[in-house]
Amino acid sequence: MLSIELWTALLACGAVAGFLAGLLGVGGGLIIVPVVLAVLSAARLGGEHAQHLAVGTSLAVMVFTSLSSVRAHHKKGAVDWGIVRSMAPAMVAGTLLGSLIAGWISGLALRWFFVAYAYAVALQMLAGRQPKGGLGMPGWAGQGAAGSIIGMISSWVGIGGGSMSVPFMSWCNVPVHTAIATSAALGWPIAVSGAVGYLYSGWGAAGLPPGAVGFIYLPAMLALMLMTVLLAPVGAKAAHRLPVPKLKKAFAALMAAMASEMLYSLLRG
Repeated sequence: MLSIELWTALLACGAVAGFLAGLLGVGGGLIIVPVVLAVLSAARLGGEHAQHLAVGTSLAVMVFTSLSSVRAHHKKGAVDWGIVRSMAPAMVAGTLLGSLIAGWISGLALRWFFVAYAYAVALQMLAGRQPKGGLGMPGWAGQGAAGSIIGMISSWVGIGGGSMSVPFMSWCNVPVHTAIATSAALGWPIAVSGAVGYLYSGWGAAGLPPGAVGFIYLPAMLALMLMTVLLAPVGAKAAHRLPVPKLKKAFAALMAAMASEMLYSLLRG
């Protein structure tokens, strides 16, 4: 049973994650996963499966968050649906494969991978370096290869892939606002396939807490989903008028702090 304080933490996390999902196109997984992990730890739930539950729950939440976010971006005509149709199938395949493989990876290894990825993204955002434009979006094979890699990595971190797909599209000369909106649309197939994969790979696992279905912890999913769906459209609208570069640096600093706390707990054992 979660305490009032833990429910409050989940609701606050959902509000922040939803706003950032709409604002930056990076999804909220890099915020959601550490918070769900901390909530499970505080409630003494999950045991060796805590990281799997945090990642699976994050992906399940983003099924709803990405829909809310992409609707707001679509109304502004910012989504490039051609890119979505080209990259989504490979992303789904990569995410499904990665989430099934995750069932065989230890929770400790997944936590180390999350910390390394969060630091890498935070450093890239803090540096503020934008990828230099290439020659435009590659063909079907190139987009498929990129999509499958983005999907697989996303499934191990619990994200919608925006921290990879936005730089990829920017490198391919896609305007930044289009890249953010299109990334939000690509986040939905990643989230659905990842949630299905974690549901399947965790089905029947021993030691799961009450309320868990596979590697998805329903109480946390519902609390987070409520707030992310409400706040994602607000972030999407704000993306067109707020100083996104400055907000990215603030987000990066928050990510680095959360990764550092997780690293400290890993080193402490």
